[in-house]
Amino acid sequence: MFQKILIANRGEIAVRIIRACREMGIETVAVYSEADAEALHTQLADEAVCIGPAPSKDSYLNMEQIISATIVSGADAIHPGFGFLSENSKFVELCEQCHITFIGPNSDVIRKMGHKAEARNTMIQAGVPVIPGSKEPIYDAKTGAKIAEEIGYPVIVKAALGGGGKGMRVAQNADEFEASFQTAQKEAEMAFADGTMYIEHFVQHPRHIEFQILADSYGNVIHLGERDCSIQRNHQKMIEESPSAAISDTLREKMGQAAIKAAKAAHYVNAGTIEFLLESNEQFYFMEMNTRIQVEHPITEWITGIDLIKEQIRIADGKRLSYTQDQVKISGHAIEVRINAERPEENFLPCPGTITGLHLPGGKGVRIDSAIYSGYTIPPYYDSMIAKISVWAKNRREAIQKMQSALGEVIIEGVDTNVNYQYALLNHPDFLAGNIDIEFIDRIQQEA
Repeated sequence: MFQKILIANRGEIAVRIIRACREMGIETVAVYSEADAEALHTQLADEAVCIGPAPSKDSYLNMEQIISATIVSGADAIHPGFGFLSENSKFVELCEQCHITFIGPNSDVIRKMGHKAEARNTMIQAGVPVIPGSKEPIYDAKTGAKIAEEIGYPVIVKAALGGGGKGMRVAQNADEFEASFQTAQKEAEMAFADGTMYIEHFVQHPRHIEFQILADSYGNVIHLGERDCSIQRNHQKMIEESPSAAISDTLREKMGQAAIKAAKAAHYVNAGTIEFLLESNEQFYFMEMNTRIQVEHPITEWITGIDLIKEQIRIADGKRLSYTQDQVKISGHAIEVRINAERPEENFLPCPGTITGLHLPGGKGVRIDSAIYSGYTIPPYYDSMIAKISVWAKNRREAIQKMQSALGEVIIEGVDTNVNYQYALLNHPDFLAGNIDIEFIDRIQQEA
């Protein structure tokens, strides 16, 4: 087993990894920017190395400094956490060249899964469902209409060089197609000086469902059930739960097998996540693969009893999976909310500052993942998430009640947070009924 692991991250995920290592008898090395000299992860680790000034590009994204810190400290491996360099194939290549174990997949897999077209083609070849779409560029509405019929309505017409929502139009049926195509193409020509288009099936009101997978270097792959991450704003997840209220045991088995097939097709090793879009008719489509641990991993740990960080470390150390698929049992219901230092009423403006008073909830079935403490100054340079609260109960209704109770206990003085906003989401009738999709927050903001 590794003797010493360097954590190339900060905040609550660095603290989470340090605690797992401590329980495994592994020494830890923290890296920190000048702004994080008093951060909790810096204080908890066995050793701490300053890797540069406050901006991420000069510290937590500084590959050479992190590699140097690893070599100087004598660490055997690097755990990247999430964000920063966790999915950077160049950084993983550096680790490989320096004979440092990267706790995650190899650089080739990260590169391949990070390239959307290559990832899509890999899944198509493996028989994993992907959103049906045109295979060749489309230049005129007549050709596009034929392909739209083959794909099946509704469809979305997109600029091949698109971005920022420009050059995109939805056609619900054949009568709408020509006008939608021409409008999207004109927009594309104006915005990108290119009228090349492509067409995809338009997934209406989907849920964002992700499956946690674990894979070892001996070809063993298992899934640990799903997480419903549909409550999100600007593609940033806010509330996650497991299992999903929309998924039956039969569908879970089907999607879980697709996730395993996807991981095997990518020759994946370590913990990862296969992300799907799920329609109301139970049709699902591969969206992407996250080649790292996820922010929301605690809810999977709640319902399975499996410590994902420890499994990551064991797999990277060449061990076989600790569990077979038959041994994975899903029990109860778990929910996680993200607590951010921000002002929801001012378009979620980040709110760094010093915490002058703090009380976080506890009790049976309540878990806090955080790196804040009373007197801690939240720096303005990084993500605004300061804590995650997750709960477990025997069913969804009781889990929601437990989370409502937990949020009601939170006291964070000195900075503004989104606690009240999250509490309101949890009490919304559609959320209580499980009637959610990725457009949920957009809808309720329009209602307000």
